[in-house]
Amino acid sequence: MPTTDLRTDAGLASELRAGVMRLRRRLVSERHPDNDLSIPQMVVLGLLVRMGDQTVGELARAERVQPPSMTRTVNCLEGDGYVARRPHETDGRQVVVAITDAGRAAVLADRQRRDDLALPAPRRAHPGRARHPPRRSPDPRPARRRRLTT
Repeated sequence: MPTTDLRTDAGLASELRAGVMRLRRRLVSERHPDNDLSIPQMVVLGLLVRMGDQTVGELARAERVQPPSMTRTVNCLEGDGYVARRPHETDGRQVVVAITDAGRAAVLADRQRRDDLALPAPRRAHPGRARHPPRRSPDPRPARRRRLTT
């Protein structure tokens, strides 16, 4: 028996929150096998892919961490060749962090693995069967919505 009433906004919000938490746990656990980067490091690389080059302060604000914590993360990523730093164009006190080809490749490989897990595999034709399914007459009943389970 469900503990929340799905007919109310609060019940729907509760179910959504629980579903998102389950999905997050699954996505974190299903990382690319060759990826030895931490989750915070992958988050920084993902931010750089999405938002472009950023200062350490901008990255810290985006992730709601203190700049010294972000500096440590960026130092590790730079040491491993996933990001590169360059001087800020107008503020000599700051540096800009840019993702390298190796960093972009790590993010894209990790995303592809997660996408493959989230999307159903395409149907492959059995060698002895026709390539196209037989035509069926349209079903007059309305389509049923399937529940997603994790």
